[in-house]
Amino acid sequence: MKLRTTKAGLIAHDEAGDRWVRIPGQSDLLAFLAAGDEVRAAAQAALTEATESVDPATAVLPFQPRSIRAFMLWEEHVVNSSRNLVKRFFPAPMAKAVAGYERVTHRTFPKLKPNARFREAPTFYVANHTSVLADGQDMWWPSHTKALDFELELACVLAKPLVDATPEEALDAVGGWFVLNDWSARDVQADDARRNIFGPVIKAKTFANSIGCDVVTADALPDWTTATGRVRVDGEIWCEGKTANPQHSLGAMLAYASAGERLDVGDVISTGTMPGGCGLEIDRWIELGQEIELEIDGIGTLRNRLSADARPV
Repeated sequence: MKLRTTKAGLIAHDEAGDRWVRIPGQSDLLAFLAAGDEVRAAAQAALTEATESVDPATAVLPFQPRSIRAFMLWEEHVVNSSRNLVKRFFPAPMAKAVAGYERVTHRTFPKLKPNARFREAPTFYVANHTSVLADGQDMWWPSHTKALDFELELACVLAKPLVDATPEEALDAVGGWFVLNDWSARDVQADDARRNIFGPVIKAKTFANSIGCDVVTADALPDWTTATGRVRVDGEIWCEGKTANPQHSLGAMLAYASAGERLDVGDVISTGTMPGGCGLEIDRWIELGQEIELEIDGIGTLRNRLSADARPV
């Protein structure tokens, strides 16, 4: 089932009639996901009985995240991003050394590869859940960066609490899937990678995320590793990506995140940037005035325009 939140209540897509209809008595998407199969089955039955369609363009932010954890699961993304981070933002001698090594040896420069920890446990950072943009909302250009970037990510929201969960228990907590844009400041990221004694402090990441208005229930995406997506800038396809062959399973990610702490309804888990799904990887850079559209097949799109008039939320 595909859902949207509107000011008038929760709506769902009736595939048979290709229309959006209101779900009677439901206004909170997270509460609906947490209510379970019986409530969902009743809502599904109500779709075919509805006589009035709803304009899907009235959708707002589907829910307010309780927290956001963004993972990093694909070595290809790590390597390609690291290579261009060095190329564009590190001192010229370092960039030349990396390029020279790879040209001569025909192998990836060792430091571009993730270390053993990447394979031992899922890597994630905790984002700023209070700074979230909706689909269609203008995005500002953050004052602390000259190299703003997008990231195409598939994310889920929890519909049940988790504490020290097993991977099997954790999977049962997934309520729905949606598109997420993890905005990034690449010059800040590069400076952190080079100089910060505590490692990345994630100032490159904490200023904004965008969430698509469409949320599909967990049963509508039984295998999240089959997802495909793309990014358009001003209508032109810049890049495409897939979620196939992640380093860790979703159950392992959620189990690791819940170790020693409580996750709850409304917590967001992003699977991370699809390989090839950001400007850094393709060395192509967005500018003010452009519209960035992320799309994941079977879920929906997420659009934000970079505006000089927009201000941080």
